[in-house]
Amino acid sequence: MSDTSASDHPAEGEASGSGPVLGLLSRGLELWLRQQCDAIERLEIRLEGSGLRLLRGRLDGVRLRARRVTYQAMEIEEVELRCDAIQVRMGSLVRNQAVTLEQPFRIAGLVSFSGDGLSRSLSTPAWRSLGDSLADDLLGLTPLAELRIQEDRLVLRAFANGDREPVEREVQVRAAEGTVELHGVDGTPLSRLPMDPSIRIERAELGAGLLHLQGEARVSP
Repeated sequence: MSDTSASDHPAEGEASGSGPVLGLLSRGLELWLRQQCDAIERLEIRLEGSGLRLLRGRLDGVRLRARRVTYQAMEIEEVELRCDAIQVRMGSLVRNQAVTLEQPFRIAGLVSFSGDGLSRSLSTPAWRSLGDSLADDLLGLTPLAELRIQEDRLVLRAFANGDREPVEREVQVRAAEGTVELHGVDGTPLSRLPMDPSIRIERAELGAGLLHLQGEARVSP
């Protein structure tokens, strides 16, 4: 996946009271986001508020949509996020730098993963231990060879030593206690994904060939 420059897909600074100041912040937010991610194919940003409030360091809200994002080696097919009022520092924007955020803030939204993207991500050094842990819990084998989405189920695959035929298992996904649980086709809980304490998952489901996770997260500058 190749990163696309900001000039190819400009961020959208659309908001009530939109103007040059909000446009400047929109570009600064895009630069900051691209610095946080390994790649972003398409990015759209909508700002809420007014230039006057922004000059005082307050932005009323942000709505964001992105496609084909790679964050810390994890491939994400689609992202839709929103956050309410945040404090920003405008001085860096005047110097054409990424926006500086003043305080931690919460975001809520939906992220979607393809089976191929998850399989590639779990084979990277950053996520291989998670993939192998899932394979060990669910298949009794490591390493994880493949993960794919089949209708409303995840299918994990691994190979036993010297065996050419793969071992596979189908599992269902559910949100539980802020994280994602994997269940057998009979509904038996099998494994629970480790989750960053700053992230809480409220809904997890499979559909249209994607794994959809909805929840909220706390972002620290």
